[in-house]
Amino acid sequence: METAAGDTMTDGPTGTADEGPGDRPDRSWRTWPPALPPGARPYLNPLLLYGVTKLVGLGVFAALLTYAGDFREKNPRFGGGAHWWDVLGTWDGWWYLQVAEHGYHPTPLIPLEPGGLFTVQQNSVAFFPLYPALIRMVSETTGLGLYGSGILVSVVSSFVAAAGIYAVVSLLAGARAGTIAAGLWAVAPGAGVEWAVYSESLFVALAAWTCYAVMTRRWLTAGLLAFTAGLNRPTSAVLIGAVGLAALVALARPATRREHGVRGPVYAMVVAPLGLLLYVAWVGWSSGEAMAYFRLQREGWAHYFDFGAYTWDVLRNLAVGRGDYPFAFSTPDLLSLLLVLALPFLLALMLRRRPPLVLVAYTLATIVTVLGTQQMFGNTMRYLLPVFPLLLAPATALARQKLPALAVFFTTAALASGWYAHYVIFELGVP
Repeated sequence: METAAGDTMTDGPTGTADEGPGDRPDRSWRTWPPALPPGARPYLNPLLLYGVTKLVGLGVFAALLTYAGDFREKNPRFGGGAHWWDVLGTWDGWWYLQVAEHGYHPTPLIPLEPGGLFTVQQNSVAFFPLYPALIRMVSETTGLGLYGSGILVSVVSSFVAAAGIYAVVSLLAGARAGTIAAGLWAVAPGAGVEWAVYSESLFVALAAWTCYAVMTRRWLTAGLLAFTAGLNRPTSAVLIGAVGLAALVALARPATRREHGVRGPVYAMVVAPLGLLLYVAWVGWSSGEAMAYFRLQREGWAHYFDFGAYTWDVLRNLAVGRGDYPFAFSTPDLLSLLLVLALPFLLALMLRRRPPLVLVAYTLATIVTVLGTQQMFGNTMRYLLPVFPLLLAPATALARQKLPALAVFFTTAALASGWYAHYVIFELGVP
């Protein structure tokens, strides 16, 4: 809508045309801290809530680790170390740090002795390159060690992810719900890896902003972000598929074609899968076996899509109090079971909000992939961490609560998350 004010010619931002040198606001040190840019101000509250909540959970995790002291007796590669924070760089973190330091050394897959669960030797090419490349870049730029750089990349990425979650949810349910959603992601089951040497935070940052770009019809941005996500994790396939489906639907609607054109959606569809495909193809070419990446995942890590057979086996065993299945860890498995039982409820509540197609497709595909794959069931909490659209309904409901009730909720959740989201994964299971 045009207004009289919109017709006024100025030499700068609105309201500054008639200012003289003596009328300019004081920018001296007395005004520190400087005012945030208008575009950044909406993100202050969600990022503050996210950061404080995460710090509380991490503090509880550190206290529990120090009290138990078990990590001091473990292998530094497998959950141990001299200090409690060393634990955050073990397991998958060790592999990422190896790639950051030494790069990849792809070779033909090396068979192991038959009869065991793993039939080929593990290789670092199973870990995608974006996250370790950022670790190496930050280390060389700042002078930090690789471990410190890995933590820094994860922490910064987690704030970018929280901002993206806020942007998506606030677009659908308002700023208050968006702020609460960012806080909920800080205390979600599996959230302990958000500030560890793991690639989840980076992936969720890319996924959230990709979905936001699709929702706001920024197809070029969506395609580029999905391409980048494809260099970070194999699970980017679900994000790429969601972008492609949303683009196809946009192309199929005449009104959308007329309003937004054809080139943007086509670009997103073509570019989005290239990062994932290029890396998988490079692994195959370097090792001399076209499907080497998938064989390595299946035979080196026992991770492969089995249409839910492993998940069904775990659920049956847990129902009768048994642990007769691979990778059984009682406490993480029980918490993951509770999360799986909550999924239909959370999914139904999300669908009632009628979210955009890209969020529905991304959520459903991720859930099917996680529950349909043989992997450590106790890590279902971590594997479902990227499904941030499930936070839409709880955040909307909590947004109706007053500040005292929200303060009690987030204080309790932050304290408890130090155990269920951090300690359970790193010390009572294998993250």
